[in-house]
Amino acid sequence: MHEYLIIGIFVLFIGLLATGMSVPFAILLPGIAYLWLQGGVGALHGLGLASWGSMDSYTLTAIPLFVLMADILQGSGLGLRVYGGLSKLVRRVPGGLLQTNIAGCAVFAAVSGSSVATAASIGKVALPELKARGYDARLATGSLAAGGTLGILIPPSIAMIVYATFTETSVAKLFMAGVIPGIVLTLMFMVYLAVAAIRRPEIAPRETEALTRETVLRALVDIVPFMLLILGIMGAIYTGVATPTEAAAAGCIFAVVIAKLFGELSWREFVDCLKRSTLVTSNILFITYAAFIFSYAMAVAGVGEDITAFIVGLNLSKMEFLFALFILFTALGALVESLGMIVITVPLLYPLLAPYGIDPVWFGIVVVVFIEMGQITPPIGINLFVIQSIARGNLSDVVMGTIPFHLIMFLLVGLLIVLPDLALWLPSQVSGR
Repeated sequence: MHEYLIIGIFVLFIGLLATGMSVPFAILLPGIAYLWLQGGVGALHGLGLASWGSMDSYTLTAIPLFVLMADILQGSGLGLRVYGGLSKLVRRVPGGLLQTNIAGCAVFAAVSGSSVATAASIGKVALPELKARGYDARLATGSLAAGGTLGILIPPSIAMIVYATFTETSVAKLFMAGVIPGIVLTLMFMVYLAVAAIRRPEIAPRETEALTRETVLRALVDIVPFMLLILGIMGAIYTGVATPTEAAAAGCIFAVVIAKLFGELSWREFVDCLKRSTLVTSNILFITYAAFIFSYAMAVAGVGEDITAFIVGLNLSKMEFLFALFILFTALGALVESLGMIVITVPLLYPLLAPYGIDPVWFGIVVVVFIEMGQITPPIGINLFVIQSIARGNLSDVVMGTIPFHLIMFLLVGLLIVLPDLALWLPSQVSGR
């Protein structure tokens, strides 16, 4: 009877998602339903302690600060300046402004921590330029949707902070582990675009304007303040001078200064940034809270121990286990948004890492790459809809444009499996808190 009840709860969860219910409610309601069915009103008494424990986390305090910092930079128009500066520097590279899409997303990702914010910010600036210059619509929208996913791999990353909360893994180590894979993925995207543009010149018209010293200096003026902010934040975290939360708080202060000096940050826009950041943070923390309640219910049911015993009993090899995860996350990516994938799977999968000798930091990076794929996987892939709404074109064009980038992400996962030091070397070299 106990097993049937657990199966019923998971069916309810999947059914609520399938009907379009918001992810936090789809997670929260089955958890509460299980507790009530298992022990009546008395079983719900533990919700108070579980609720307090879910939000009483110093790790989570970095999220609203990173969200606010990104919103200040976006709202002040600095995203436009960064994109303009990068476009001057890479316009002569095969692929032209398509390369700027990826480079711009990579730079903005290093501040935003959000895939959607990255795609939206760069997309609003880039798409009008790309259309006006006759770039291929599929590759233009596909590169922006895929480039936006860099927001959760290149640190700081909100997804990594949430993962760290559930696994008690060092946020600083996760951030460090994401640097090299993030750079590698960015370069792989850019190499693909260069090859595609060389093979089919009509998809990306070549720029003929000469790259003068004056042009380079103007571009650097647009980019350098942004880069200094990024390097300052990440350097403080990596060297142990500041925790992620302290670095994010300092980042907010410097973002205001930079936005005031180099952007257009009025008092009204600053207040709007506070409002938008509050809404975004509330959504993230509500999903996290709902997941903690669901995890509490599953802990009461002993689901984690049962799943661990079942999978270990299958005697799967490490590669077979990783392949099973590959199938699981690929399927989930088409149904559940990014944070939902973390909060649903990580509490159940984390106990399995030790028996297979899998490093939690390495696993966190692999999970984030799979989440990146989910951002551009229909029907749920939110980046697809963000870019489609900006482009006001066909969703099918955006989807088709992302297919090559899907394949590149699969290749990155393969590289991480064959060469785990891609993720683990930097954390082993730098001490962080």
